[in-house]
Amino acid sequence: MSLINARPRRSVLYMPGSNARAMEKAREIPADALILDLEDAVAPDAKEEARAQVMSAVAQGGYGKREIVIRVNGLDTPWGIDDIKAAVAAGPDAILVPKVNSAGDVARAEAALTAAGAKGGLQLWCMIETPLAILNIQSIAAKAQEAGSRMSVWVMGTNDIAKELRAAHTPDRVPMLASLGLSIIAARAYGIVALDGVHNDIKDEQGFVAICEQGRDMGFDGKTLIHPSQVAPCNRIFSPDPETVAFARKTIEAFELPENKGKGVLKVDGRMVEILHAEIARRTVAIADAIAELEA
Repeated sequence: MSLINARPRRSVLYMPGSNARAMEKAREIPADALILDLEDAVAPDAKEEARAQVMSAVAQGGYGKREIVIRVNGLDTPWGIDDIKAAVAAGPDAILVPKVNSAGDVARAEAALTAAGAKGGLQLWCMIETPLAILNIQSIAAKAQEAGSRMSVWVMGTNDIAKELRAAHTPDRVPMLASLGLSIIAARAYGIVALDGVHNDIKDEQGFVAICEQGRDMGFDGKTLIHPSQVAPCNRIFSPDPETVAFARKTIEAFELPENKGKGVLKVDGRMVEILHAEIARRTVAIADAIAELEA
């Protein structure tokens, strides 16, 4: 498993780039990653000020082990290219590009990062948030396996998906399940981390928990958030529980015993496990160890 994929991204909190105080407070919020936002959270007349504030915050640092991501404006907007140039200079862990509709959009974003002088370790994250993106999802995903690709993470823009589909944003998200499911399938086929979209009703704690559990059960690696109060329950839900981790370690140990070499099926604590369960167990342990390191 690559280090990028094993890195915990249970809770990924949006912070408005126009709010310097919020970005300061974010240094103490136990989210796995922060998205410092220059796009939707910033009014047009505040774009340049927000850009300056975000770059200053990133340069100042102090965010500990949190992954820092800058969401830029779209490349077709008046601010997009300048955002990318400034973001590359600031040196975050990743740059998040909105409205990725095609493989060509990924190529344009990659080229813009290269032109801005991006170093090799800078990741490209992509927003998947339109019907066209869903229709092109396999060709978008395939870009991740091209030599030198920076694309590592997709963020589902569920508010935009609902808007573009003219669909109701129901508690069970049935109108969006096809879009979410196809995205998960493509992400898994091409080794991309997939993050679920936001839950808008901050006061709806029960609904938030249900949506987190739904996203986890669908296969998402974590969830994007809009308020610090959502971080703790999100971290809990997207973390493997201790019993699962303990059994995963026993499964790995059992298959690694010399006497079990070459066996496809074993009994562990009275349960039949196959080679595929050992692969799942290795991922579970890798994520659990990465979470423990992050929270140490």
